[in-house]
Amino acid sequence: MSDEKLVGIVLVSHSAAVASAVAELARGLVGGGTAVPVAAAGGTEGGALGTSAELIAAAAASVDRGAGVAVLADLGSAVLTVKAMLAEGDELPDTARLLDAPFVEGAVAAVVTASTGADLDTVEAAATEAYNYRKV
Repeated sequence: MSDEKLVGIVLVSHSAAVASAVAELARGLVGGGTAVPVAAAGGTEGGALGTSAELIAAAAASVDRGAGVAVLADLGSAVLTVKAMLAEGDELPDTARLLDAPFVEGAVAAVVTASTGADLDTVEAAATEAYNYRKV
């Protein structure tokens, strides 16, 4: 399957290291499946903790293959920044959608589901369902 038909995933965190690690984990758990376009948008341009609209926009553009862009954010200002960008409507692809999902489990579910060629609604449902993963 061509990655041109896959939903792209953007992981927004206050930390570049966290965003990159979660992206690596999610890609690794796909195994030998189709490579999903995943981009980490963590921290600021200078490498500090924080959130950068510019990094988020660049990440979304890099994974947009026309099938939709699922954005997962860790907390606080990461969520608020993505919401503001979506409200403004000119920095993210028209098909970008902020998913209400846990960051790590949701990212894994989104990437694994996207690797099957699922559409954006199905990727969102899988990521959101990750809230139900029980550990005890």
